[in-house]
Amino acid sequence: MTRLTPVLLAIVSLGLAGCGPNEPATKNTLAPTSEIPTKASATSLTIIGTNDLHGHIEMLPLFGGYLNIVRSHPERAVLLLDGGDMFQGTLASNLREGAPIVAAYNLLGYDAATIGNHEFDFGPVGPAATASLPGQDPRGAIKARAAQARFPFLSSNIFDDATGAAVSWPNVQPAVMHEVGGIKVGIVGVSTFETPNVILPANFIGLSMEPLAARISEHAGDLRQAGAQAVVVVAHAGGDCKDFSNPKDLATCKTNEIMEVAAALPMGSVDVIVAGHTHQAMAHEVNGIAIIESFSYGEAFGRVDMAVAADGMLSIDSIFPPRALCSEGEGPTCAPGEYEGSEVLEDAEVAALAKKAAGVAEDIRAQDLGIVLPDGILSSRNLASPLGDLFTDLMLAARPDAGVAITNGGGLRADLPAGALNYGGLFEALPFDNRFALVRIKGRVLRALFSANLERDNGILSVSGLRVKARCKSGELFVSMTRANGKTVRDEEVITIVTSDFLASGGDGLIGSEGLEALETKLDDGALMRDAMAEQFRKRGGELRSADFFDSAHPRIDYVGERPVVCK
Repeated sequence: MTRLTPVLLAIVSLGLAGCGPNEPATKNTLAPTSEIPTKASATSLTIIGTNDLHGHIEMLPLFGGYLNIVRSHPERAVLLLDGGDMFQGTLASNLREGAPIVAAYNLLGYDAATIGNHEFDFGPVGPAATASLPGQDPRGAIKARAAQARFPFLSSNIFDDATGAAVSWPNVQPAVMHEVGGIKVGIVGVSTFETPNVILPANFIGLSMEPLAARISEHAGDLRQAGAQAVVVVAHAGGDCKDFSNPKDLATCKTNEIMEVAAALPMGSVDVIVAGHTHQAMAHEVNGIAIIESFSYGEAFGRVDMAVAADGMLSIDSIFPPRALCSEGEGPTCAPGEYEGSEVLEDAEVAALAKKAAGVAEDIRAQDLGIVLPDGILSSRNLASPLGDLFTDLMLAARPDAGVAITNGGGLRADLPAGALNYGGLFEALPFDNRFALVRIKGRVLRALFSANLERDNGILSVSGLRVKARCKSGELFVSMTRANGKTVRDEEVITIVTSDFLASGGDGLIGSEGLEALETKLDDGALMRDAMAEQFRKRGGELRSADFFDSAHPRIDYVGERPVVCK
């Protein structure tokens, strides 16, 4: 969330007055019952799943058009679920800490959503990303969004250390029983086990994670006993498959968290999982469970159809490949075509809300940064990228008292678009409200930090001020570091690095973990990193191309093979 002047705060408050809190729905319960399921009024259940919208409210009017078609069949019950990371990532959403997204989800009629790691990003209510004043709640913003929602936020495996139980905030609970079309569906929420390592640690203080499969199994059993005819999990944990032609064929699927969770569940305990987090896709069956995940940013949705049997129980009928909203083109040229024989038209009510949210953000988005990118700048989470190199160069320019700059690949969320760069383009590439941190660290610890990052399957580090070379020798990964002048960094040499407060405070499980301790860490309470980079762009001006600073043949972090690097 960008910091706002009093004038801009007034504009935002007026422009989104219609996005205020709403009373939570009362249709979800988990009351045990001994009743035998009555015959459903619907003959089938369609589960629509979305995930990782990250604030892209502009996609929701068209998605609403698809929903209107799906819901137009009276014999079909429809369950609409979200796999988390709903509202962090765009100016239109972040200026109100996700309120426009929840307002749109209310209009779309979501039945439940799980809590993603990025739901914690806003910290307390207001401009601060972390609680720094007495009485500030480090989770005030997420609680405000849950209170606003007419659907429950679910997570059964985020525990409150003080109570020893799953978090129980207003309209936040582990699981619910939901009735739709006369069908009783139990819904359980879980969040990725890595949540504490991929958010600002200060916003997770006092909380801890429990294993996903154990919590799902426990609540699924309770839901079945309470009369659930089907059990569905909304999980901010995901997979990665490439071929969707045969749901039973897992040959193109990487073994990821949600597949391991599904494999660990008792057979028949869960019917469907709506997944998320990895920004990849699934439309597959694992251990008898249908798993759907639909990329990210609202570009697609997933679908599972279930048939109602004579005894009232449900079974999987069809697992559909992810459905892209646009059959041709994208953005302004999007052509959705038809769905189920009907023309897809935007939902007018959701479109009006999205237009209002975008209008409030437009003045900030349009701020010119004085630089032109003829070809754009490409990003990558897991590979060395031009954007990673550029951002670390800008960090070092903004904090010249440091000798090295480091940032994490998970913080690079979009390419910088070709053409004149404005603040909106920079914001979407770096939407997190991180601030700088200066960390003093010994050379041997910095080498170990790069080694640890290369040996993991998470966001790659980007660096400025050093060349890093990693090679396997005798079954171990050896890392060397040299400066621009060719001098090797010595083990006991003390280096000052500029990085984000996220990495400096233990994000990604690197700095501060065993063997990676810093000598000193100073958090900067000045400008956001994003705003400091904007100022560096303005100072530079003119044209900028990737070739000016990025050489794919000689990357700043040079290693052989693929990550995670495994030396044999």
